[in-house]
Amino acid sequence: MKAVIQRVRNASVSVEGKTVGQCDKGYMILFCAVEDDTEEDLTVLAKKIAHLRIFEDDFGKMNRSILDIGGEVLAISQFTLCADMKKGNRPSFIKAMNPQTASEMYDRFCLCLIEQGIKHVDKGIFGADMQVSLVNDGPVTISMDTRDWCKHGD
Repeated sequence: MKAVIQRVRNASVSVEGKTVGQCDKGYMILFCAVEDDTEEDLTVLAKKIAHLRIFEDDFGKMNRSILDIGGEVLAISQFTLCADMKKGNRPSFIKAMNPQTASEMYDRFCLCLIEQGIKHVDKGIFGADMQVSLVNDGPVTISMDTRDWCKHGD
């Protein structure tokens, strides 16, 4: 499972000109389920994100989590995060989880964030052509892959 976390002042996502999700200070997360991801991946990723300390404390150090500041999340499904560029110039997305299961994983990921204590988690529309707007704060952008923490029969 892959995620790109951007610390934002605000973010929104629209489909066909209509805003379908938004957040204020917190994270805009691009989320990708990969073919062999498990429930363990969801749990580990949500916990890491909830406890990630990239908000400044009173001394200007990145020492606070989204939980500490009462921040919000906008989560966007993004299968292109698993692009494979080993051959040629056209990316392959063969490692992306099948859409039906990936949609379920995306919904469950958002629920896991809420279970971790994040009060406001908004979403885009899975599989839709979305336009995302954000004000990246810092900018701070963190890339995560659960293969760094979870076993996948390697």
